[in-house]
Amino acid sequence: MTQHTTGHHTRTAIQKAAVVVGVVFLAVGILGFIPGVTTDFSTMSFAGHESDAKLLGVFQVSILHNIVHLLFGVWGLAAARTYTGSRAYFLAGGVIYLVLFIYGLVIGHDTAANFVPLNSADNWLHLILALGMIAIGLVLGRRPITADTRTR
Repeated sequence: MTQHTTGHHTRTAIQKAAVVVGVVFLAVGILGFIPGVTTDFSTMSFAGHESDAKLLGVFQVSILHNIVHLLFGVWGLAAARTYTGSRAYFLAGGVIYLVLFIYGLVIGHDTAANFVPLNSADNWLHLILALGMIAIGLVLGRRPITADTRTR
């Protein structure tokens, strides 16, 4: 497993990935609050399917949806501090996005149950995120080979 040393810290590949994904989630959360990047910005509500605001004109967003992205970003950066935290971030985050994907398929997009809000583009993105995060957690989350693990 490749490792990078900066100062007194050695980061594994999964920790580096957690930083990258965390930064991307932060960027998406911030972009969701920028008129122009988010179309129909004036219709954005705190939560609920009534929000017609769409990030990049595609993904339905609300204030709550943007906050969730920001929280996932902060979580990723915090998790990147340790190997186990990074692995947990990807596996748990992937499961959360899988649940969101299933939830988005089951609920009606024009019902009060669509409180996040979600549209078809969000649903497919959530599936891709779920599969990607779980894959990263499993592939990069394998324990790195060290002198300690070679002797066991």
